[in-house]
Amino acid sequence: MSGHESENAADTAPGEDNAHGVLTYVVGLGLAALLTIVSFFVAGTSLVWGPSIPVALTVLAVAQMGVHLVFFLHITTGPDNVNNVMALAFGVLIVILIMAGSLWIMAHMNHNMMPMEQMMQMQR
Repeated sequence: MSGHESENAADTAPGEDNAHGVLTYVVGLGLAALLTIVSFFVAGTSLVWGPSIPVALTVLAVAQMGVHLVFFLHITTGPDNVNNVMALAFGVLIVILIMAGSLWIMAHMNHNMMPMEQMMQMQR
């Protein structure tokens, strides 16, 4: 093997089968399945205190997103993933802005609507 070939031996194409890549996906699949099972258990059991169920499901959902980002999308904080992390952060910002704007519009919609009595009078 020449020096050029040994440098390219570490470079693998996405989806190329290698033992480390397959192991990463299998571990991610196991963690994702475990978090899904725990979520269903928390939602369906009476062993967990009722008011804490939404908080527990939120924590499990965030953990599930973390597993998908790290094990399946391979987004890490390494120096070669700065663009991926910035794109993810921008996407999260856009989603938060859309959700906040939608909630703000829905919260103020009742204030801006005509009272029911006036609406009924207009229909006569």
